[in-house]
Amino acid sequence: MQFRKKTNLVGLDIGSRTIKAAELMETKKGYSLKSFGAADIASGLIEEGAIKAPESVAEAIRNLFSSHKIREQNVSISIGGYSVIVKKINVQTMTEEELQDTIQFEAEQYIPFDIADVNLDFQILGETENNPNQMSVLLVAAKKDIVEDYITIVQMAGLNPCIIDVDAFALQNIAELSYDFGDESVALIDIGAGKTSLNILKSGASMFMRDVALGCSQINDKIASTAACSLEEAEELKLNSRQDKISPEVMTEIIASVTMDWCAEIHRALDYFYSTDAETQIKRIFLSGGGARIDAFRGLLAAETSTEVEVINPFTKIQIGGKHLDAEYLEQIAPQAAICLGLAMRRIDDK
Repeated sequence: MQFRKKTNLVGLDIGSRTIKAAELMETKKGYSLKSFGAADIASGLIEEGAIKAPESVAEAIRNLFSSHKIREQNVSISIGGYSVIVKKINVQTMTEEELQDTIQFEAEQYIPFDIADVNLDFQILGETENNPNQMSVLLVAAKKDIVEDYITIVQMAGLNPCIIDVDAFALQNIAELSYDFGDESVALIDIGAGKTSLNILKSGASMFMRDVALGCSQINDKIASTAACSLEEAEELKLNSRQDKISPEVMTEIIASVTMDWCAEIHRALDYFYSTDAETQIKRIFLSGGGARIDAFRGLLAAETSTEVEVINPFTKIQIGGKHLDAEYLEQIAPQAAICLGLAMRRIDDK
């Protein structure tokens, strides 16, 4: 009897405030969700992508897998923020093998870190529009120490990290599965606790990426300052409309102030993109992450950018398999599950 080689991975999204894990099975009808779980972690354990308390984060991962009975140990994870540089560059036309030999030399002028301190990868996008002797390449550089830190905590949790992806690419994977973009130009924006990631797609190819240190933790910081409380208490105040420490009017002002900053930063990033590609017009913006659930932000961003804004639903084309999965809960957490599900789509034999 022949056994089919098992290639599926658990997507493990290690966020600065929430850790998510998802397991997808491929069927004849497409993807089916076998397992999903999320667990909040204390503030300060992970800051700006850097792991400050490895033992605590590893324990949180172990507990998440145990409580949701996820037995698969092979995982795919992702990183983002300032430790990762993603840039589209033009180089002389050559084979993939030739570029592999020269990529360090090509990358040095674009990477603000010592080239010896980063892991490099690339994807050839094709011939440039204006010069047939050049080709466009998507260059990815990740700081080795950050990559090693994430590998270490996954191993400390008793798991096997098979793939290290980039947050924006994982989000792109699930967005392209969930929606038919065709030749349409869209922006994918993930608003996490500590960072916001922007990825602009044109005809299915990533044209522009940027990560900025803005996120939902700013709201908690302002609440904590206003109410003179801890960040954990601030999170509870934000979610509890019946609390009496901060009036609804003040809470609305805090959220509006922070989300206006988000919109201004996103607008600046889009303006920069348009300055490099005036012919492209972004038709839709898709939001993911915790910030996507803030109604005021969605409306403000739509007005600020004069663009249709939607909240991504990564479960659109995924069957909810297990009876233990709560459909109502999945609908509620859907925007925050996007990167995790994009990671779960990866396979052991992927490049």
